[in-house]
Amino acid sequence: QVQLVESGGGLVQAGGSLNLSCISSISSFSLSALGWFRRVPGKQRALIADITVGGGTNYEDSVKGRFTISRDDEKNTVYLQMNSLKPEDTAVYYCSSTKPLGSAYVYWGQGTQVTVAS
Repeated sequence: QVQLVESGGGLVQAGGSLNLSCISSISSFSLSALGWFRRVPGKQRALIADITVGGGTNYEDSVKGRFTISRDDEKNTVYLQMNSLKPEDTAVYYCSSTKPLGSAYVYWGQGTQVTVAS
């Protein structure tokens, strides 16, 4: 059974930074696309950043220029560096993975809470 475990969430003041990490147990990690999602209370979980097998990245407009997604295939880990945090970034953050060479996100972490105080 594939497991993804996030870490690095917490409470931070507006303008601060956090770095989320997510380690995966999937074999052939380097062949999986990876994404970070977040869920704000009362709203659906939404994709905010993703990284392809080749290292290409995409960002949702509200985080573009502030968040950076990266991957270390040697460590089976995906990261989300979050800078210039705003109160509206407060959410539960989830990492997700496709199957190797897949296109749909099918594996999920348990989520980590990020709270940005104004």
